Amino acid sequence: MAEFDLFSDQLLGEAKRFLEKSSEASETEAKSAYLHAALMVSFCALEARINSIGDEACLRTDLTVHDKGILLERDVRLENGEFKLSNALKMTRLEERIEFLHTRLSGKAVDRNWEWWSQLQGAIHLRNELTHPKRIPTVTEKNVGMALQAIIDTIDALSKAIYRKKYPAASEGLRSRLRF
Repeated sequence: MAEFDLFSDQLLGEAKRFLEKSSEASETEAKSAYLHAALMVSFCALEARINSIGDEACLRTDLTVHDKGILLERDVRLENGEFKLSNALKMTRLEERIEFLHTRLSGKAVDRNWEWWSQLQGAIHLRNELTHPKRIPTVTEKNVGMALQAIIDTIDALSKAIYRKKYPAASEGLRSRLRF
C-alpha cells in the first residue's frame, strides 16, 4: 500500500505543477488546459488516497461486510443466507466515502462546519461543472488553487483523524517539487 500512496502523492505533485504551469503560461488555451489538468488530476490523487485508506482499513477484523462494500466500492449480496462481497462495482459518492472513513475509523463524525469539509464541497462542485458540463465552467487559477488546497486539507484531516498524524505533503501547500 505504501507504493500506492506514493502514486497518490505523485498525482498530487503533478496537479500542483499543472497549477504552477498555468500561471507561467501566456496563451489563454495553455492556461485553461493546465487548469483543467490540475483540477482533474488533483481529484485522481484524492480518489487514490481514499482507495488506499479503504484497502488498508479492510484488513481490520472489526469491519462488517457492508463496511467493506462501501470501502471497496463493491456490491454486497445475500448468498446462501450470508452477506458476501461480490465482484460487482457499487459506487458510492466521494463525499460519502470520506465521511464514512472519517466516522468509522476515527469514531468521530465529520462536522459539516469544518472548513476543510466546506472547501471540499466547493472543489467537488467545480470538478462536477467540468466533468459534467451544462454550460462553460469558470475555471480560474484562484478556484483551482482553492480546490487543490481543499483536497490537501481533506487528506490531512483524514490522516489526523485515522492515523493520528499529519499528512506530510500538507506542509508543502501548493508548491510542487516537479520541474517539467
